[in-house]
Amino acid sequence: MKLTEAKQQFISNWGAFGTQWGINRTMAQIHALLLVSADPLTQDDVMEQLDISRGNVNMNMRDLISWGLVDRVIVSGERKEYFIAEKDTWKVVTQIIKERKKRELDPMLKLLAQLENIDGDRKDKSVKQFVDTVAGIRKFGKQADQMLDMMIKADENWFLGGLVKIFK
Repeated sequence: MKLTEAKQQFISNWGAFGTQWGINRTMAQIHALLLVSADPLTQDDVMEQLDISRGNVNMNMRDLISWGLVDRVIVSGERKEYFIAEKDTWKVVTQIIKERKKRELDPMLKLLAQLENIDGDRKDKSVKQFVDTVAGIRKFGKQADQMLDMMIKADENWFLGGLVKIFK
C-alpha cells in the first residue's frame, strides 16, 4: 500500500471513529489529516486535500482548537494561519476524555443529583424505586468520573502499568 492510499484510509476511518467519540466526521477527518501531516497545514491545504468548503474547515478547525487537539502555529515569512495537531497519542486520548467528560458526564451527574431530590414520600413504592434507580446510576457515574479524573491526571506509564496489573 502506498503512503497516499494509507493516509486516505486512515483519514476516512478516523472520521468514522470520531463519530463514536462525539465529534462529527469532518472534524475527525481534519484532525486525522493534521495528525499524519509532517508539516503544519493551512485551511487551503485542508480544503484541497479533503475536498471540503472553507466554512466547514473554519468551523471544524475552531472546534478542534477548543477541544485542545489542534493549535495555530506561526510559520516564519508566511501570512496565512497554519495548524498542527497534538501528536502525542496519550495527550490526544486524555484531551478527548476531558472534553467528553465536561460535555456529557458532568451535566448528567448534575441532572441526576437534582432528580434524586424529588418531593414525595420515600416510603411510597414508586418514589423509592425512582430515587433508588437514579441514586444507583449517579453512584456509578461518580465512580466513572473519579476513574476518568485519575486517568487524566495520571502519567501514561503509571496508568498503563496499573492497567496491566489489573488484568494479570
